[in-house]
Amino acid sequence: MTELPPYWLRDNCPCAECRDPRNGQKLFQIHELPPDLAVAASTEADGHLEVLWSDGHRSRYPREWLDGTDEGDGRTERGKQLWTAADFAPGLPGASWEAYLTDPAEQAAVLAAVRDSGFAVLRGVPTVERQVLRVAESFGYVRVTNYGELFDVRVEPSPNNLAFTSVAIAPHTDNPYRDPVPTLQLLHCLENSATGGDSGLVDGFKAAAVLRDEAPEAFEVLTRTPVPFVFRDRRTELRADRPLIDLDPKGRIREVRFNNRSTGTLRGSGLDAFYAAYRRFAEITLRPELQLTFRLGPGDCLVFDNTRLLHARTAFQQDGHRHLQGCYADLDSLSSTLAVLRRRAAALDTIAALFAGEGAAEYLGEEVTMAEHMLQAAAAAEAAGAPDHLVAAALLHDVGHFHGALHGTDLMQGQDNRHSDSGADWLAGWFGPEVTEPVRLHVAAKRYLCAVEPGYREKLSAASEYTLTVQGGPMDEQQAAAFAELPGARDAVAVRRWDEQAKEAGAPTPGFAHYRPLLAALMR
Repeated sequence: MTELPPYWLRDNCPCAECRDPRNGQKLFQIHELPPDLAVAASTEADGHLEVLWSDGHRSRYPREWLDGTDEGDGRTERGKQLWTAADFAPGLPGASWEAYLTDPAEQAAVLAAVRDSGFAVLRGVPTVERQVLRVAESFGYVRVTNYGELFDVRVEPSPNNLAFTSVAIAPHTDNPYRDPVPTLQLLHCLENSATGGDSGLVDGFKAAAVLRDEAPEAFEVLTRTPVPFVFRDRRTELRADRPLIDLDPKGRIREVRFNNRSTGTLRGSGLDAFYAAYRRFAEITLRPELQLTFRLGPGDCLVFDNTRLLHARTAFQQDGHRHLQGCYADLDSLSSTLAVLRRRAAALDTIAALFAGEGAAEYLGEEVTMAEHMLQAAAAAEAAGAPDHLVAAALLHDVGHFHGALHGTDLMQGQDNRHSDSGADWLAGWFGPEVTEPVRLHVAAKRYLCAVEPGYREKLSAASEYTLTVQGGPMDEQQAAAFAELPGARDAVAVRRWDEQAKEAGAPTPGFAHYRPLLAALMR
């Protein structure tokens, strides 16, 4: 405890007085803390550090958070998989477009490959114009440049860039004359019947790391010499002065800008040292073992990190047609989408563990387990053609028996555990009210139906009749009228009916895995 700086600790207090519970943002400024702030007392209990501060404030920190490490923003060489061409002898990272769109795990794997290895290839992307924009929008936003929201890579009669000719293009990064540079590039192949025109990639971080190992002085020169990158045509005048190899404050490779066609005129001292280092780095990027060459076919869409990977192509003959459409996007939105997918996957793993663990136990005096009951309710909703949010509510309606202050066993012992509220509150961390409110109201819906629907109560199982009495019994006329006016009442009644159907021993149902994609699509 004594080694933790007090201002750091207080600045990270997670309580509702210090952070907005809806968005986690801080509610105070650092200068508002007392100038003599100190820890008055501290204790550790239940995996938490509890702190009483000298100004009377109290904080409670999870031990696992205190023991955590800073992983950074994921943009530097740290944690990346630096590679040579031989590493992809088994095949390029990627997936089919259909699998990517329909399976969150496939989408996460593709985005992780772009983040970790620098690229991935989606196969079977429809070969229609502007489809590359749909690919970018699947994980983020299109970066519009002077080339427009997309650009056509094909032979043009009056090209403003050598990319729009049939000549060979050496390994390079795009748009180094921009600050900020577009951090992602996408190239979607619509046609490639010409002889030649194969694509190539070089891991610029790997090339820079090789230079650092073989010629550290040259590496230092390229990290501290600003290079004027310039682009101009009739409508555009762009310039950015940045080093070929950019480092973060801890000295780790963060960005490579390398484009001979856009390098302007350097002036000043140290030019001999710069050009010697520049030549050496260029020669490293051309080493055969670093150059990954492959051919894009119609429907292939290459997504790659433009701050790390150098891309190239071989010359091609005009005996056929080669047409790619490209666009730019940014790594921050890709990383955000990947983080959300992983967060959702972790949440779904947690819920799945309930079905496999506690859910395998007896369901409150019925002939089915808790998991069987919830799966049967979801299957009934699905069979009825219910919308996805109600299938999810039927599947998850009883999770509050596991996550309330009181357990389902307490309910069977005569103490209402208010599992509909605790379940809805727990699920609200991942799902919107279209899912949580039918869960919250499903017990009230039973009380309502018992009050307004003749014969409904007689159909309840013995266990359900018992819990009805513990939960307050049938509503009176005024309560029933008020319930019927609630926005989620109709959905809650539907969930309640599937709940009552879901108590058949041995009834075949899909497993939890069947519902994962549905739940993932509904998660916030």
